[in-house]
Amino acid sequence: MASAAITLAAEAPKLSAANTGFMLICSALVLLMTPGLAFFYGGMVRVKSTLNMLMMSFISIGIVTLLWVLYGFSLAFGTDKGSLIGWTSGWVGLSDIGTTDLWDGYNIPILTFMVFQMMFAIITPALISGALADRVKFSAWALFVALWATVVYFPVAHWVWGAGGWAFELGVIDFAGGTAVHINAGAAALGVILVIGKRVGFKKDPMRPHSLPLVMLGSGLLWFGWFGFNAGSWLGNDDGVGTLMFVNTQVATAAAMLAWLVYEKIRHGAFTTLGAASGAVAGLVAITPSGGAVSPIGAIAVGAIAGVLCAMAVGLKYKFGYDDSLDVVGVHMVGGVVGSLLIGLFASGKGQSEVEGLFYGGGLDQFWKQCAGVFAVLGYSLVASAVIAFLLDKTIGMRVPEDDEIAGIDQAEHAETAYDFSGAGGGAARTTATAAVGGESKKVDA
Repeated sequence: MASAAITLAAEAPKLSAANTGFMLICSALVLLMTPGLAFFYGGMVRVKSTLNMLMMSFISIGIVTLLWVLYGFSLAFGTDKGSLIGWTSGWVGLSDIGTTDLWDGYNIPILTFMVFQMMFAIITPALISGALADRVKFSAWALFVALWATVVYFPVAHWVWGAGGWAFELGVIDFAGGTAVHINAGAAALGVILVIGKRVGFKKDPMRPHSLPLVMLGSGLLWFGWFGFNAGSWLGNDDGVGTLMFVNTQVATAAAMLAWLVYEKIRHGAFTTLGAASGAVAGLVAITPSGGAVSPIGAIAVGAIAGVLCAMAVGLKYKFGYDDSLDVVGVHMVGGVVGSLLIGLFASGKGQSEVEGLFYGGGLDQFWKQCAGVFAVLGYSLVASAVIAFLLDKTIGMRVPEDDEIAGIDQAEHAETAYDFSGAGGGAARTTATAAVGGESKKVDA
């Protein structure tokens, strides 16, 4: 018995300083993605909504951080309860987690894993905000974030990643969040916009991005941070799978950006900066669930397919009449679905597991598993999010008054504006720019 105990003790994982440091860096990179998202979305809206768009991302950092510490981590990764939710009472407030307690089966502290997953929980509701630009009360949005994280994100994270979660046990592959993050957020965005309705002037007024440089900056920060998001999800790199994910993240993103640009050149006659940024994000979304299961050649295929399909999908809002302001549904939901389902075709059996897709001789077994995970998360998130939005709309109201929406949500909700139009030489502050056109002074909508 004594010798057996000694053997077991020797086989127990020991804290790895290298993997712990790597995971803390990855956690910081994932946090950087939320300000990156804020810039990406902030540049895509009109001047009068810039600050509100930034704040809708930043407030998620504050709210979700506290909820995750108080009970979110326990709900998502605690002891399984019926394959639907987790719960470990000692993790409430992180009260019973020691600094050297290791995550089950890994050589990093539980607290390291906790903070890495916290950053995922933060950015996921922030992704939804892009669909709601220009028209939602900030107080209602903050309450929505708290309720949505509790009712939707924490349970879905347990389904997909928690030991005992039904999707996890079924064998659904989601390396870093195609279902739990992107489909989840994209479906939620669709559910909410179906409840709150369209912006004033949708399909009538021009609603072009006010700052494409901000969009490009934001997409660059997202691309940079996404290496932590994806490669870090293997919780170390002792076997090289994290490196495979890093490589595939770069490869798929490049392929998606190029595919989107080629599509829009053929379809619209120009290579746009907005298309380059959106294509890159579409590739990042699609490779997120699949990058640990496919080869680099497979990653090129995943990225190229996602780039074209997402570019096609963003125009559906005009055909069907739902006002997805910044294309969250077209990029995140569609990109997440594409990346998750393509695992069933392109899984090579040489990455995170021995699972092979249809094109590698594995048949359609994994494809059907992926379908189960994709459509269960999509359906639950869409319905639950619509119900939360409906209840908030009928109680405190979700939308700002129409006059405030027209005048500018920044001033109405935050008492600030993103830019000072008074000029360096002084003068009265203006809420509209003035341009001399044909010798006459005319107002230009900002």
